[in-house]
Amino acid sequence: MNTVSAFARREWGPLYATLRHAVVTEKCRAIPMTLGAVCLTAFFQLVQNQSWGLGPVRDIGFVKADDPLWVALLRTPLSLFVPALDLPVWGALAQVLLVFGIAEICLGKWRTLVIAYVSTLAGTTCARIGVSLGPDHILGLPASDAQVVDTGPSAAVIGLALFVCWRYRAWFTAAIVVVAMIVEVLVKNNLAGKEHLAAIVAVFTVIGISALRRRRRRRRIQLSRTSGRSGAPPIRS
Repeated sequence: MNTVSAFARREWGPLYATLRHAVVTEKCRAIPMTLGAVCLTAFFQLVQNQSWGLGPVRDIGFVKADDPLWVALLRTPLSLFVPALDLPVWGALAQVLLVFGIAEICLGKWRTLVIAYVSTLAGTTCARIGVSLGPDHILGLPASDAQVVDTGPSAAVIGLALFVCWRYRAWFTAAIVVVAMIVEVLVKNNLAGKEHLAAIVAVFTVIGISALRRRRRRRRIQLSRTSGRSGAPPIRS
């Protein structure tokens, strides 16, 4: 039991402390963007299930691999919050509330939105490239996938989860996420699975850039401190 407790504290302790402090001190004020995203997702679900609503939602939030690139880029931000028609909406709402909420507290709203968009855009780009390569290529996709509607927060959720795990050194949790996505592709080799892997690659790239920038920042600070000490006048006895 002590081993399990020690592992839990090491893996999730810093993350739990950050979340607990934010929830206790600020409550719902800690996640205004997340609450807005949940409401937007619920709104799109309500509208697209009306006889008059599917067309407008499709025009502003549905993304397919055969869309013109500029159209896909314009629709991608809202496509995060359009629930997939063939999946229960509570799953999308739960993902947004839980993962976006944790990310907003830990990373801030703007960084959360940027990582979510990068992850989703990576998945959309993967679909376009895969269809262009064709089914005979190892990274290719069948031409029929060009007509598959690509909506929902899943790629963004995966990207945010990995970035938060990296920030708080929850390596075991990050490994579980990556292995689960690989297993998904091996079991069911479909468009969604490959988009999730693309999101992982994109976030790993962002993590690498962030780690490099941090290392350079620390090096500059150390150099400035060293030069400051070396330039100080000698102490006279």
